[in-house]
Amino acid sequence: MTKPFSLLEQEATLCVLRTADLLSQVAADALKPFDLTPSQFNILRILRGSPDGLACGQIAERMVNRDPDITRLLDRMEARNLLTRERSALDRRVVVTHISATGLELLKRVDPVMAEAHQQRLRGTSEKQLRQLIELLDKVRESLEAT
Repeated sequence: MTKPFSLLEQEATLCVLRTADLLSQVAADALKPFDLTPSQFNILRILRGSPDGLACGQIAERMVNRDPDITRLLDRMEARNLLTRERSALDRRVVVTHISATGLELLKRVDPVMAEAHQQRLRGTSEKQLRQLIELLDKVRESLEAT
């Protein structure tokens, strides 16, 4: 850039967005051999942490990135036997989604690859710096969620 930003907040925002894009691409590349997208991986992780299953809207609320067509995404994952869906016994309007044994097995293979990718992405950053970064990003998110 040849001219400075007019606002420090603008520069910070663009730095976060550019960094997030680079981090997302690293994740996508690491997941490619498993034929998973970052959104699919995120759904599998969410469902693994929810043994009672979740409704579609609950999954959407917990996603890292919003996906406007989560139902279609779940359809594709169900076709691959990565998850199962069933109508709720309490409310027949609600469809509850669970991770399948196939999905759990896939996560067992993907987890170490993603752990390595996370470590490689932020190598050269100290533990103290990582904690500061997490704290700062938490504050930004809290501020955005409050408005």
